[in-house]
Amino acid sequence: MKKTVSSFLEAKAKQEKLTILTAYDFSTAKLIDSCGIDAILVGDSLGMVCLGYENTLSVTMADMIHHTKAVARGVKEALLIADMPFMSYQVSIEEAVRNAGRLVQEANAEAVKLEGGATVVDEIKAIVRAQIPVMGHLGLTPQSINMFGGFKVQGRELEAAKRLIDDAKRIEDAGVFGIVLECIPEALAVKITEAVSIPTIGIGAGAGCDGQVLVYLDMLNLSGFTPKFVKNFADAGSVMKEGITKYVTEVRNGTFPTSEHSFKINAEIIDKLY
Repeated sequence: MKKTVSSFLEAKAKQEKLTILTAYDFSTAKLIDSCGIDAILVGDSLGMVCLGYENTLSVTMADMIHHTKAVARGVKEALLIADMPFMSYQVSIEEAVRNAGRLVQEANAEAVKLEGGATVVDEIKAIVRAQIPVMGHLGLTPQSINMFGGFKVQGRELEAAKRLIDDAKRIEDAGVFGIVLECIPEALAVKITEAVSIPTIGIGAGAGCDGQVLVYLDMLNLSGFTPKFVKNFADAGSVMKEGITKYVTEVRNGTFPTSEHSFKINAEIIDKLY
């Protein structure tokens, strides 16, 4: 059954855990979609894991539209969410609505995700008024790393924790259908989850959230990067490396390709060639 924003809200009510993974291309999206995932996120993390950037700040709307279009062609069942990249919603409310609309109209996203709390309430309201579902994102918001001074756990101090709870309530009131909680203490994530009626999706926020999201390359050991909050569910990186190494070796020593991998032609035709 096709997953929708309503599916997310129903899952919260039924206390059913939600699952989200990132994808950035058609083939991977098709594979992930076939596994019963609830949502696929085209994250601006593509800047780091696909484009080789140091962080997400260099990702553009053109990048997000290009990758989201590719992912959309491979998704049949999951809810497709696209990140709004840095500076696509911070300039003005009008720009925020226009860029959210582009991700839906041009790239076939079914929802958008943006970072921030009280400071983006007006943008969220305007996008939702345009009939575009919005997912929020609190805690370690990667587009704010220059303000945070790097990738650091958020909400450990009393005032910061209170502010995160308040931000969650504010963006819920603004109309988001769910909130990603990134790199915050587990007990605080539980408090936020209890404080809102919409699903919370954790990434480095513990098991008390209503669901979880990971970068698929991290959880399959394909990125070469394993943060504390990531579990390697399969060592696909080693399998790929082994296969590629075998390919290089067999091509060089002449054992690939064999006749099994080649096409035939009538010998008489070959004899008539000059």
